[in-house]
Amino acid sequence: MSNILTNLEPKTVFKYFEEISQIPRGSGNEKAISDYLVNFAKNHNLEVIQDKALNIIIKKPGTKGYENAPTVILQGHMDMVCEKNKETVHNFEKDPIKLRIVDDFIYATDTTLGADNGIAMAYALAILESNNIPHPPLEVLITTEEETGMGGAMALDSSNLTGKYLINLDSEEEGYLLVSCAGGVRTRQILNINWEDAKKDLSSYIISIKGLKGGHSGMDIIKQRGNSNKLMGRILDDLSNSFEYYIADINGGAKMNAIPRECEAVILTNSKNSSKLKEKIKEFNNIFKNELKTSDPDIIVTIEETENTYKKVFSKETMNKVITSLLLIPNGIKSMSMDIENLVESSTNLGVVTTHKNEVTFESAVRSSVKSLKYSILKEMNAIANILDCKLIADSDYPEWEYKKDSKLREICQKVYKEKYGKEPKIIAIHAGLECGLLLEKMPNVDAISLGPDMFDVHTPNEHLSISSTQRTWEYLLDILKAIK
Repeated sequence: MSNILTNLEPKTVFKYFEEISQIPRGSGNEKAISDYLVNFAKNHNLEVIQDKALNIIIKKPGTKGYENAPTVILQGHMDMVCEKNKETVHNFEKDPIKLRIVDDFIYATDTTLGADNGIAMAYALAILESNNIPHPPLEVLITTEEETGMGGAMALDSSNLTGKYLINLDSEEEGYLLVSCAGGVRTRQILNINWEDAKKDLSSYIISIKGLKGGHSGMDIIKQRGNSNKLMGRILDDLSNSFEYYIADINGGAKMNAIPRECEAVILTNSKNSSKLKEKIKEFNNIFKNELKTSDPDIIVTIEETENTYKKVFSKETMNKVITSLLLIPNGIKSMSMDIENLVESSTNLGVVTTHKNEVTFESAVRSSVKSLKYSILKEMNAIANILDCKLIADSDYPEWEYKKDSKLREICQKVYKEKYGKEPKIIAIHAGLECGLLLEKMPNVDAISLGPDMFDVHTPNEHLSISSTQRTWEYLLDILKAIK
């Protein structure tokens, strides 16, 4: 095991964060990290429950003077988004995260860091291990598959929990108390491919879009960053009006809930169109650089001829349906809240486009803090799918977390923050899916809040965590627990 974080404070928190980072834990690959948490509990003589979904509940009695205080649920998720740059050699199924420190920040090395939400586990384990931190009775809940549809929270048997207060540790901005979040649903549009034999006299080209910032499809959608899949749709549509060509392959994005940073399309056309094709790509490179000069200044669109042989191409009908799908599938901000300033109310993200053996799939994340708008977007997407003779599958539907006007836990957190820092914390709602919505649907009488340290560029290989903010948030969390009696 590496010891990169050994000298950082708080030592116990970073010790566990480094241990966690050695265990591969992409969504759907959580058995090892779940077992690690079970072994931790047993080694510390704590009650532990591991359910069929690999969710973990660890219980610890209140410390002296807190035996009869309201039970607090500390909650986070064990899985992480596994993103890397295309040229990066890293196997998320077996390789540990390679940590590095730059000034006040912890980064991975060309991959996502997993601070979302490894820091929740690190905080919880440090508290569970301690014998001198005052706290009420605790129930630590660490769920699975949060990043791919909140499967763990959906499968949770809430009868194993008795807590009155829930502190979710999956937020990414220090000094903010989250009190509401969007609900969401995952969609997959499936287009069957009609393959045709490729003509033998055609040349093959790879069109690539790279250099976009990407980001979290909820938190970062307001930044209106470029979506590589949608941009590729514009290029392919324009080319179809310029000369005849065929599509042999198209793939873009890696995660449904991450704004896609890269997309590649393989096209075949007569070599006499080569000059015009290259000129068109150069033109789009300039167009996109101008359009995205603020949000994505490093975007680059390239074209290269390849000697790879492609024996099959999409039929013209399939090709047109692919292009139309890329153009019409909703993407970006759909509506802004009229009640909370700068809050995205509803949005979509066309996160992944994949060419399979017999079909092309288009995966999107739909989010809304208003349930009716979420289903209105689904109807729109279903109508598009029907027009194009595609199948639309919607799953992982999770509820929004509605604002609670009277919250004792929020009052405690505000009071502690003001006493500690001499100012009020910011009370906000976010356009991202936290598990609070699902958990509160199962436990309607629980009072909830969400907080966390400063993280940046989450869900991208540039993800980084502030060391000083991690320490301040740790101290704030301990003061909150101390105040709950």
